[in-house]
Amino acid sequence: MKQADGTCGWLVAEAAAALSAAGVANPRRQARRLVSGALAVPPPDLFGYPERALDEQQIGRVRALLHRMVAGEPLSRIFERREFWGLEFSLSADTLDPRPETETVIEAVLRREPDRSAARRVLDLGTGTGCLLLALLAELPAASGIGIDIAEGAVRTAARNAVDLGLAGSARFFAGDWASAVSGKFDVILANPPYIASDALALLPREVACHDPWRALDGGEDGLRSHRAVAEAASRLLSPDGIFATEIGVGQEDAVAAIMKANNLIVDCIERDFAGIARCVVARPALQGRRSQKKVGMRCGPV
Repeated sequence: MKQADGTCGWLVAEAAAALSAAGVANPRRQARRLVSGALAVPPPDLFGYPERALDEQQIGRVRALLHRMVAGEPLSRIFERREFWGLEFSLSADTLDPRPETETVIEAVLRREPDRSAARRVLDLGTGTGCLLLALLAELPAASGIGIDIAEGAVRTAARNAVDLGLAGSARFFAGDWASAVSGKFDVILANPPYIASDALALLPREVACHDPWRALDGGEDGLRSHRAVAEAASRLLSPDGIFATEIGVGQEDAVAAIMKANNLIVDCIERDFAGIARCVVARPALQGRRSQKKVGMRCGPV
């Protein structure tokens, strides 16, 4: 049934049509999220009462945000919020917008954790929003961790997310150039380093190229510069029984595996994301790796 002008249902339909014309995926769902967030109306109320009347100020607020979406700004950037691993994270101009495929890193670590009550020490290199570290700490209640990012704004955002998620007592965040100022040993090292080749940055989708910080995307001439840095750090900082899990770009698995080998690390597994794309390389110290190396490319069971 066609909704009357000036109602929630009518506004959702108008927004969905505009988003569809702009080529936005899942325009109806995105339109509902836009209207719900802009009006602070819970989704069940939006679904249940589409005839709810809106005033001109409310309609104008939604249309202003719709204009930004049509121009290519992701909804997560508009509201500065993103769900990751079932948790809600604040974003900022200094952080990547976490993607669902990055959850592959968390899955890979948890599959290799025999005792989730153990007091593990975790290091997150290039922490951004802190999503990797905080998602893992949410699953390992006795663990603690450190997140490092070169951008001080990202460090502030990650620390705020730790407070919001009730994990500030387990996580600390510092500004630094990878792990140059870090010492000691860690049971788990996580990373989602920049891995886009410099000359490919301009080819990224506009919602990435125009809204994610290029410093968090640019992997240098071959896209592997940051992989070399984090592999060197992992080799130095991993405990003898530790694991290192890093996100990789499409088609980088062989090159990253070679970087691991060059840093005295043995590839334990190459994990694939929900689309079947090689997304995460898991490695261990070389001595441990020779005892327990798994077949490269295997897919382990569910978390």
